Amino acid sequence: MFTQFKNIDTAFQHIKRFSFFLIIACICLSGFAIYKGFSLANSAQQRVYILANGKVLEAVSGERKDNIAVELRDHIKMFHHYFFTLDPDEKVIQSNISSALNLADESAKRTYDNLKEKGYFNNLISANISQEIMVDSTSLDLAEYPYRFRCYATQKLIRATSTVTRKLITAGTLRNVSRSDNNPHGFLIQRWETLDNHDEPINP
Repeated sequence: MFTQFKNIDTAFQHIKRFSFFLIIACICLSGFAIYKGFSLANSAQQRVYILANGKVLEAVSGERKDNIAVELRDHIKMFHHYFFTLDPDEKVIQSNISSALNLADESAKRTYDNLKEKGYFNNLISANISQEIMVDSTSLDLAEYPYRFRCYATQKLIRATSTVTRKLITAGTLRNVSRSDNNPHGFLIQRWETLDNHDEPINP
């Protein structure tokens, strides 16, 4: 009789321990599943799919600090492209300069006003001169904010009979601003100045 009760008690203890371990295992499995679900959801949110020429391309988002040097260089490149890529057409000049001034402060506007006052843009139109620029390199100092930069570029003035090549060096600083359609990188060039702009010697 007592042996039967003892066996029942032992069996009950086994079932109790088994149930306890089963509950612990279920909790751990549920916790892992929830963690994995959140992890996958977060990973999916960082993926952007772009449709280009009928093909789906995957882009992965990242922190801005991971790509800040790339964004700064592209911002500087686009500013110089708009400011110095000009054709002998007043509407083209106004459109490009307007795009450039969205990326910089009054120092760029001041440079534009000085060139306009000297008749630089009118000379381009009257002489049918096209102007192009290629940014050769950009040095950045990310140790201090606002970020300092120096841009080295090659400028070409294309006439019907000749092409003049100039070396251009500019410098300035950049600070963060809100991103917009007119300023997709969210930077503003400040204290922009031309350090050097000389004609390249013509090889005989």
